[in-house]
Amino acid sequence: MLDKLHLKNILFLDIETVPEVALFDDLSPEMQEMFAKKTQYQRKDEFTVEQFYHRAGIWAEFGKIICISVGYFVEREGTNQLRITSFYNDNEATLLSHFKTLLNTHFNEKKHLLCAHNGKEFDFPYIARRMIINQIELPNKLNLFGKKPWEVPHLDTLELWKFGDYKHYTSLKLLTAILGIPSPKQDIDGSEVAKVYYQEKNLPRIVSYCERDTVAVAQLLLRFLNKPLIQEINIVKV
Repeated sequence: MLDKLHLKNILFLDIETVPEVALFDDLSPEMQEMFAKKTQYQRKDEFTVEQFYHRAGIWAEFGKIICISVGYFVEREGTNQLRITSFYNDNEATLLSHFKTLLNTHFNEKKHLLCAHNGKEFDFPYIARRMIINQIELPNKLNLFGKKPWEVPHLDTLELWKFGDYKHYTSLKLLTAILGIPSPKQDIDGSEVAKVYYQEKNLPRIVSYCERDTVAVAQLLLRFLNKPLIQEINIVKV
């Protein structure tokens, strides 16, 4: 199946998320109770709910998206070039609306696919849930209601690497290392994003990190297809 893929029909993406508010105390009493119940199993007796709150961004119910970076291939003079565009905003609804416009305008045909690392477990459902929370109608590529598994227009580089082993997890950083792809983790990693956003207030730094991850996902798929890695990457600002 992979050998039938056309790179120009794939939109690669990565998202960065943070807790919806900066501090646990900023939550309403009701949401504090909900978060405590949601995380009770993960916390056990090792962390208080306040100590655990820095991880709230991994759940769409308690987090928000601050950046979506996308990549797509264009052919120039017989070679594939990767163009990267990022949607980032402190207003999540605005960010999501712009991303939806991209999908509806340029990646809405049956042949088009979305691709992310661990996208089926994290990126794709997270975006869809946050759109519903922000009262944004789901675009076709994220609306999976009633679709059969083979009709879902999503690729996942983690799933491809599993080869059917559903217990196996391999991080993007590890995969790039073993496959000879430049590491995307040159500055920060996911555990530091909330701090950089709320304390350093440095969203551009997070955007650069998100863009590197998107490039890495595209490079991974090229390696799975036994194709040369891309050398030319264009950052398109929007």
